Amino acid sequence: METNSVIAFLACVSVLFIFGKLFVLPMKKILKLIMNSFLGSILIYIINIVGASFNFHIGLNLGTSIFIGILGVPGAILLVILKFMM
Repeated sequence: METNSVIAFLACVSVLFIFGKLFVLPMKKILKLIMNSFLGSILIYIINIVGASFNFHIGLNLGTSIFIGILGVPGAILLVILKFMM
């Protein structure tokens, strides 16, 4: 009976290890997206502070911060260009 307990314990640990490996990579990508979105919102805020003297404003919302979070600084430049075009 004791060997069955050891085998069951090792099987459970193995399954937990496999599931842990499967979920680590997507979590890293999600955390990177959240961090980049946060930095993107700070970048939009800075653009709005500098652009206030020129009557220039980009809306700070979830969509624009995720857009910059995915694309980075080129995404911020693209938003500024799109704002000038409108």
